Amino acid sequence: MTQVLVKHDEIRQWATARSGNPAIEDRPTGIGGPPVLRIVFDQQALNAGENQYGDRPGGLDLVGWDEWFEQFDAMKYGLLVEDERPGVLDDYYEFVPRDQR
Repeated sequence: MTQVLVKHDEIRQWATARSGNPAIEDRPTGIGGPPVLRIVFDQQALNAGENQYGDRPGGLDLVGWDEWFEQFDAMKYGLLVEDERPGVLDDYYEFVPRDQR
């Protein structure tokens, strides 16, 4: 089963329990459109790849939750996650329209 989270506290709690960090993906120069939101998990993921600037793993900018939620709300997203199961912290998520609740 899945559920859609829209409350900031619930999303932050879900991500924090899985060592998730809010991030916004860099867009190549000249490509417009809304920012691409991500949640990056595990400290190793943050240190992997072409991390030449220290805070930009694989073309991502780590941001604060306030900035991330500002974009999340502007795009009217919900965060689809798996229901909690005892002993399992699944980090699968997907952005969906809020009205899909």
